[in-house]
Amino acid sequence: MKLWGVTGWKNAGKTGLMERLVTEFTERGLAVSTVKHAHHHFDVDQEGRDSYRHRCAGAQEVLLSSRNRWALMAELRGAGEVPLDELLGKLSPVDLVLVEGFKRDRHPKIEAFRASAGHEVMAPDDATIRAVAADVTIATGGCPLLPLDDTTAIADFIAAELGL
Repeated sequence: MKLWGVTGWKNAGKTGLMERLVTEFTERGLAVSTVKHAHHHFDVDQEGRDSYRHRCAGAQEVLLSSRNRWALMAELRGAGEVPLDELLGKLSPVDLVLVEGFKRDRHPKIEAFRASAGHEVMAPDDATIRAVAADVTIATGGCPLLPLDDTTAIADFIAAELGL
């Protein structure tokens, strides 16, 4: 599986870019999966549902299945955060895995940058960032600068880098 990341500060456009890249690559005939890092407490389950009750009762893992989808929820119960490499091992094989977040991991990434977010560009200080997709012209520390709204150009760059 090929791996590519989308990184950037809060409100930089990461999720929108991820969504557009998934669409673009699947339209090109590639099988794509995604991994999203959350920095805060999140819950995919709803209070009162059976699976929520199983989890709250102490289950380590709860697998929920229907004819349309299945989901496996795992409770860490105080254990450390699972590393990206281990999470990737839980995915079924695909052509491309797009990763949102995990900015400290060493996989290749593109940085999403919006001037209105009010942050500095990360690329000059991070060798894993191979290009910057921005809504303004900025200094990127030598990385290619791509228009944030040009999904085709961004996908072409990623495909060339990964040999897709």
